[in-house]
Amino acid sequence: MSFDRRTRIEEMRKADRARDRRKRVLAVSLSAVVVAGLVTFGAYTVLDKADDKSSDRSMSDDGKGRDSAAGEKDDKDLATGPIEGEKSWDAKKLTRNHVEETVDYPMKPPVGGDHSPVWMNCDGEVYKKAIPDMNAVHALEHGSVWVTYTGDAPSADVRKLADRVAKTPYSLMSPYKDQAGAIMLTAWGKQVTVDGADDPRVARFFAHYVQGPQTPEPGAACTGGLDGS
Repeated sequence: MSFDRRTRIEEMRKADRARDRRKRVLAVSLSAVVVAGLVTFGAYTVLDKADDKSSDRSMSDDGKGRDSAAGEKDDKDLATGPIEGEKSWDAKKLTRNHVEETVDYPMKPPVGGDHSPVWMNCDGEVYKKAIPDMNAVHALEHGSVWVTYTGDAPSADVRKLADRVAKTPYSLMSPYKDQAGAIMLTAWGKQVTVDGADDPRVARFFAHYVQGPQTPEPGAACTGGLDGS
């Protein structure tokens, strides 16, 4: 084999090896691009799902978007301003003695006054039977809201109110035979008759008076008292 022929063959082999190297480099580069793309897509998908979950958590019960700041503002708005039809009693005239003898309260349900030494449990308690006035008044002294209803209250409203009370510490609910309205809400020195569970005054009354400024003994226990059994 001549020298020139060997030289050409060697050059051809070098060219083939160079092409192989370029192909390998290109393949590695393309693989890196594909992997990077997959990682980026995965990260985007995870973030997108996280955003969706965060958005879902920010939805309020009525399906409208609501963030925590907006929720706090709504609560503050509910807790301000007068409540239509609300009756108030002078706190200075509502005595707070612990007594054993029966107290004849001038209003039904009572909004305050002397009461039993034992409070009615009021940690979201829904009582199916009437409860003693004197124990309920002690629960009001601790800052609870007492929801009462007669047999004229629609059962759907009673269920909705029971759901609200069950989710609200420092509240209690019971039937009350002799009250003037079908559904009434009572706090220490405060009372209102409402038209139903969806009456806007229900939410306002709870926002105002669950551990509200009218409370004679804020933070006092709502458990460990009389349980209604």
